[in-house]
Amino acid sequence: MHADVVIVGAGAGGAACAWALASRGVRVLVLESGPWYDPVRENRLHLPDWEQHAFPEGKEYRHAYTFAQMQALNPQWAQLRSWNHNLGQAAGDTRRALKYQHVRGVGGSTLHFVGEAHRLHPAAMRMASRFGVGADWPIAYGELERFYVEAEYLIGVAGPLHDRHRPRSRAYPLPPHAHSYASQRIGSACARLGMSWSPNSLAILSEPWQGRPGCNYCGQCARGCPRADKGSADVTFVAQAQASGRCTVLARCHVTAIVPGDGDRVARVSWVDADGTEHSLRPRALVLACGAVQTPRLLLASANAHAPQGLANESGQVGRHFMETLAWASSALHPDALGSHRGVPSDGICWDFNAPDAIPGIPGGVRFSVGMAEMDLAGPINYARRVASGWGRAHRAAMRNSFGRVLSVASVGEFLPNDGTYIDLDPHARDAHGLALARIHSRIDELELRRLVFMAGKCREILQAAGTAKPFEEFGTYDTFNATHVFGTCRMGSDARHSVVDKDCRSHRWRNLFIVDASVFPSSGGGESPSLTIEALAIRAGAHVRNLLAKREL
Repeated sequence: MHADVVIVGAGAGGAACAWALASRGVRVLVLESGPWYDPVRENRLHLPDWEQHAFPEGKEYRHAYTFAQMQALNPQWAQLRSWNHNLGQAAGDTRRALKYQHVRGVGGSTLHFVGEAHRLHPAAMRMASRFGVGADWPIAYGELERFYVEAEYLIGVAGPLHDRHRPRSRAYPLPPHAHSYASQRIGSACARLGMSWSPNSLAILSEPWQGRPGCNYCGQCARGCPRADKGSADVTFVAQAQASGRCTVLARCHVTAIVPGDGDRVARVSWVDADGTEHSLRPRALVLACGAVQTPRLLLASANAHAPQGLANESGQVGRHFMETLAWASSALHPDALGSHRGVPSDGICWDFNAPDAIPGIPGGVRFSVGMAEMDLAGPINYARRVASGWGRAHRAAMRNSFGRVLSVASVGEFLPNDGTYIDLDPHARDAHGLALARIHSRIDELELRRLVFMAGKCREILQAAGTAKPFEEFGTYDTFNATHVFGTCRMGSDARHSVVDKDCRSHRWRNLFIVDASVFPSSGGGESPSLTIEALAIRAGAHVRNLLAKREL
């Protein structure tokens, strides 16, 4: 087996980098520890109990990891406790470790994302120099812009005609999805409050694109798309990389060793395939794209005499600056039949508070969007559990009076790095191949709590303006770790003393090592979904690797 570049991980970053290399003449091998997703065989939306099936199911789609002790909850912030009128308040006096919502498989977490395709707010890339918190990116928004365009056109992003927050050199390739009836109600409420409401930019086809069909609006993107109209990495970047004839993707292959060698080069990568056979390769370049939890795990587990603190950890920064998802959602019943279980998830969005200085006295932005599908309130089972009250006939009547009438407003916000939130190796837990598991440490500081108070208050305000009853359920990350977007554990930067990779996603020391996932983000942004920025960075890094290979510098 021969390849110029070995990429570990076939999610957004690994897939985009593979395409950027293979489509321009470089031989690439992609190693993915998870399986291929087969929607014909594995999608459950045709079954009567589809709502009982999360996607993906089975341990093969999940990495094992552990949690360190979570922080105690302070009664001062009791208004941020999660609760439901049927189920009560989230139990305990300590923050609950629920889940890191990742996917292990070809396509990575894009297999179950709801398609949001956002560019980062330019000001969010200058958090330290402009706002005195976090860290700056070593590149400016303008240096990413053309790579954003490449990603948008390969995926087929549907978006609005105008975006006053993020300068564009080219329009979105597809027109935006129309707002659902429920989304229109939220938009009208925002207008009453002096807030904007615009179509969300989505990697979901509003019309056929490059051989893929337009969306059928089943609303269940988070359970996997059976039609390939959602722009997950497997049906976009991976498919086109393989079509070049220069990209091989091996699924169910577990990397067991990355060996630092002489000359500040990674000497070898070893893996075990699905049959248990061991393999080893000496790549000209190695690209890690395993996400902000698994990438630092592999680096820290690769310590040897050449790298005693772990690979690329000369600064001691690998695993540090972990940024998790800061989120809030409020749900309430509307008096009208809205059919709110239908339509594209998160079709409408408000960016008014997305800039880092948009909330007075609280640096870091937030966004607000439609939340019914995100809160899994799109089918009768969860209505029966969480919305309708009573028993017997009373419960049946409540179901009839409530189904399709829920409005949920969701918010995602900036998470600033802190010393208590990081990834290390669990000294007591190992996987089947003997590698220590990643251990997640999490702490929410006061700035995040104050931002959550703002997010919760605004969600409630929007619902009230929409004419709903009082919320029957609220969920937030104050008392529950439930991260979908994670960032920052291999920060990119200009100063090798305080970062892991440079502006081209290349290790400061290790000449043939690159990282192309959200672990390189110096900041999380004010609620933007990270996949498009990951892909733009990966395409940009792929171009750099390609140039270095052409000049025989790798």
